Amino acid sequence: MYAIVDIETTGGKFNEEGITEIAIYKYDGHTIIDQFISLVNPEKEIQEFVVKLTGINNKMLRNAPKFHEVAKRIIEITKDCVIIAHNADFDYRILRTEYNRLGYEYTRDTLCTVQLSKKLIPNQDSYSLGKLCRSLGIPVTDRHRANGDALATVKLFKLLLDKDLNKNIVQRTIKFIDNRNYKLKLKSILDELPEREGVFYVHNENGNIIFIGRGKNIKLEVNKLFLKDNKRAQKIKDKVDSVSYEETGNQLFTRLKYYLDLENIKPKYNLIRKRKLTHLNFNHDHFIIIEKGRIPEENLIILVERNDVIGYAFTNLSYQRNQLDILKNLLTLVENKSLAKTIVKNYLLNNSVEKIERFELENNL
Repeated sequence: MYAIVDIETTGGKFNEEGITEIAIYKYDGHTIIDQFISLVNPEKEIQEFVVKLTGINNKMLRNAPKFHEVAKRIIEITKDCVIIAHNADFDYRILRTEYNRLGYEYTRDTLCTVQLSKKLIPNQDSYSLGKLCRSLGIPVTDRHRANGDALATVKLFKLLLDKDLNKNIVQRTIKFIDNRNYKLKLKSILDELPEREGVFYVHNENGNIIFIGRGKNIKLEVNKLFLKDNKRAQKIKDKVDSVSYEETGNQLFTRLKYYLDLENIKPKYNLIRKRKLTHLNFNHDHFIIIEKGRIPEENLIILVERNDVIGYAFTNLSYQRNQLDILKNLLTLVENKSLAKTIVKNYLLNNSVEKIERFELENNL
């Protein structure tokens, strides 16, 4: 059962707003079975810009019921319902604030049609209620009034329910008060990750990478991240939508891939320290580093020419690494050669690799 809500407020400072109008449609997924629409006397002045936006002024609200007079009706009509709203965080916050003033804890599961629309109707120019409804051919009357916007949200939500063919996207988008979906989401992400060495990428709902991590066991490292309770980790957990990864097979490539991607992507929640770049040369001008790959029969190849790291590739065929012209076609080229040189040079100073093969640049290997 759903309670589709729209609220107009006085505007003003955060958590000091008052409700001026509220509309609630109780919806069973097929039809509207109950409704409540009312102006509300907020007992405070309405901001001038809000008056211009909604047309609601203080004179209109003089004889309207105060919130405590409609509070019981709102509790009744939303009981055992998921609160649906376009930007649900706002409407739900306003309701909870009003009930807090009455000394009552109001808790409901919520679902935001903005977030749901982004998942089921991607690539829209705007997800504001008016523009989204216009692009979908949904009629909207009395825009920026509670009843008009709530009715438009009912029609939008009905369309979204139809688009959710397997009926699981809506369920996953609900914010349950017991955080069950949040916990299930994190568990689902972990279940898809390997217990292999590599680099992992945390994506938000728009697909953007917001954090990069690494480790000998990708699943373990992501789980450690999810178990942390500092502010940065909590923000990552709140925004995570998916985690992708790249297996690396060895510590050298883990380190190289991690730092190159940090420099290139600059994720929002990574603390990126400025690395001191090395000005030292390698012991040889031209050589190939051969290290173990992601599977037993595979090797990682890193090509160094003229004292620069040119690129890397995974190969399981010896003739590919023994012929320079073929190898170069396989390489993923490195753009930040200074950083790559620093990473590889520092690694070789403190660690051994399977093999280093020197060559003369003018000859084949």
